[in-house]
Amino acid sequence: MLQVVPVSEALEHLRGMLSRGVKSGRASTMSALGLVLSADIVAGEDLPPFARSTVDGYAVRAADTFGASESMPAILDVSGDVAMGSLPGAPLSGGCAMRIPTGGALPEGADAAVMLEYCEEPGDGTVAVGGAVGPGENVIRRGEDVATGDVLLKDGHRLRPQDLGALEGLGIISVPIYEKPRVAVISTGDEVVRASECPGPGRIRDMNGPAIRASLERDGLVPEYLGVVPDERGRIEDAIGSALQFDAVLVSGGSSAGPRDMVALVFDSFGRQGVVVHGLALRPGKPTIMAVIDGKLAVGLPGHPSSALVAYETAVRPLLRHIAGEIVPAGIPVRARCSRNISSRPGREEFVRCSLRRDGGEMWADPILGKSGLISTMIRARAFIHLPLDSGGVGKGSLVDVYLFD
Repeated sequence: MLQVVPVSEALEHLRGMLSRGVKSGRASTMSALGLVLSADIVAGEDLPPFARSTVDGYAVRAADTFGASESMPAILDVSGDVAMGSLPGAPLSGGCAMRIPTGGALPEGADAAVMLEYCEEPGDGTVAVGGAVGPGENVIRRGEDVATGDVLLKDGHRLRPQDLGALEGLGIISVPIYEKPRVAVISTGDEVVRASECPGPGRIRDMNGPAIRASLERDGLVPEYLGVVPDERGRIEDAIGSALQFDAVLVSGGSSAGPRDMVALVFDSFGRQGVVVHGLALRPGKPTIMAVIDGKLAVGLPGHPSSALVAYETAVRPLLRHIAGEIVPAGIPVRARCSRNISSRPGREEFVRCSLRRDGGEMWADPILGKSGLISTMIRARAFIHLPLDSGGVGKGSLVDVYLFD
């Protein structure tokens, strides 16, 4: 009999038993996309390192343009040009302006820039400014983007393209990171064969292994696919024993409570701790096993493809992100209207596969119903509708929380 617990309770308990980050190192910033920082990154200089214009036009003292209009422009002397890639040779005096390109360094004494469209040079060495600007208008001040001493990125942050741009803009060419965890993937079942094999009578090709392996790659981990193991305790023990050289182990199949479901028994036979949770208040995915073996996460996923993937997304993925060193908030759902009634049994939370569409300016979630043994429902789905514990279901047209697969 499974002792079912809520997913949130299981996650909180297991996070306390698992170390965050498997191993620290360094990586070049250029190759660090998707890696997780193992320490805060503090800016060692200002960005930008000088005040810059955000427009093509004229660098000015804002006070010299006050009251200017198209019918009564401010007339300023043009005292020179700002060249890209160099600092102005002289400060800007009162009553003067300098031609400046977008990105050009603001001369000392200037505190604003006027767009070219509002200016006209009559050819006598002056410029007519046909509109007033305030201090700081159309310029980025030194350090306005990032100031020296700012914590730019924090420990536990997974690096994105924009992060790498900022790091290299500050001259940071290597970063402290957690190495990617290596996660073993094992499929079990007398009826399961590899994709390269021709399944005989009563057999089926492995779908869980490839799907879980791809999920791990998507999430920035390193999958180690160990193949298919029959429902024999000795063979399963050998496979899991070999898998414990890696940072985590995911086994699909054999997770329920039948006579041939031996994964929980095998988990308990290894090292310290063993099975922590056997059964989640989750549909699909109820017979999931969550164990800790000598400080490493070991999970028994259900054999049905949809159940295995739902359990991975909702319960396993957050723990693997923790092992990877990542500190992330809980998933943020989008809101959509449900296009039909959905019932829900008390005592469990449900994740209903759905497609998404826009209609009448609103997002609609169309439930995709089907047995947990069908992978085609996952192919057609873009997201999950979340029905909280003891919600009793939702009515057609109700607003629901939707979690995107990505």
